[in-house]
Amino acid sequence: MDADLRTLHRLMLVARRLDEEAIALQRQGVLPAYAPAKGQEAAQVASGAALDLNRDFAFPTYREVGVAVGMGVDLAAYLASHRNIWHGGLYDPQSSRLAPLNAIVGGPVLHAVGWAMGAKLDGTGGAAIAYFGDGASSQGDVHEAMNFAGVYRLPVVFFCQNNGWAISVPTERQVAGGSVAARAASYGIESLRVDGNDALAVFEATRAALERAREGGGPTVIEAMTYRMGPHSTSDDPGRYRTLEDEQAWAGRDPLVVAAQQLTAEEVAAAEEHAAAVVREVRESLVSLDVRPGEELFSFVYREPTKSLLAQQRAWKEHLDA
Repeated sequence: MDADLRTLHRLMLVARRLDEEAIALQRQGVLPAYAPAKGQEAAQVASGAALDLNRDFAFPTYREVGVAVGMGVDLAAYLASHRNIWHGGLYDPQSSRLAPLNAIVGGPVLHAVGWAMGAKLDGTGGAAIAYFGDGASSQGDVHEAMNFAGVYRLPVVFFCQNNGWAISVPTERQVAGGSVAARAASYGIESLRVDGNDALAVFEATRAALERAREGGGPTVIEAMTYRMGPHSTSDDPGRYRTLEDEQAWAGRDPLVVAAQQLTAEEVAAAEEHAAAVVREVRESLVSLDVRPGEELFSFVYREPTKSLLAQQRAWKEHLDA
């Protein structure tokens, strides 16, 4: 899609207000846990909006609500994973082009590279985008994925959201050399750093990297420099490891503030009204979701069920009938 700042701001505001609502629902006991994304809306929404949903595929972590918004995914179905209704969400990955949520640190990167290898072999012309953080970049899985993608010149974009913190460890204490993008040269991969709080800059960088990948130019590492304004998770207290001064310094670079300064008051007010309506609808749909049937525990474990699994299924049915 083509994007302008007004459109991206509108989507970012939905992501921000939905993020706030999810935190409130967790505090109310509706959601068991949630990983806030406040401050990373530009990096997430704009990169997600840059995908071609007819042929590309995105591989998220557990903190990509903004990507889901940017891609137009059913948001109640997306949050079903956080409500513990269905692991990975209830949306259809194939039609939405967004893989299920992945809580394994670095895991989505391997999956994206595997998909990209398949796309290259099948000649589909699509590209994958893998989301991960600066902390995840220190995982061996990410090294292996980048090396493999570099060797085979795969159509994949490695999108690192450098939000400054690997839970409680600052980037400078766990990324040797201080730059994730700089590592790409070791794998023969193109790379760039972009202001992760500038939605238009992120959109253009991601769109260009995806186009290059589709045209056979190989992988790209994008390091979006941003800041996690909230806690790592709803069980985290960032005040234990970072200063209020640091948080206040980044507050002025809030991607929503930066975008709103370039829009009219009427445009911002209309976006707020739209976001409130979307969040209200998502909340109502999410709260009304029913618990999934128990037999589904046995339905999607193995392609060919094992004897042990079938025995457990029979025992479960006998328990229900007793």
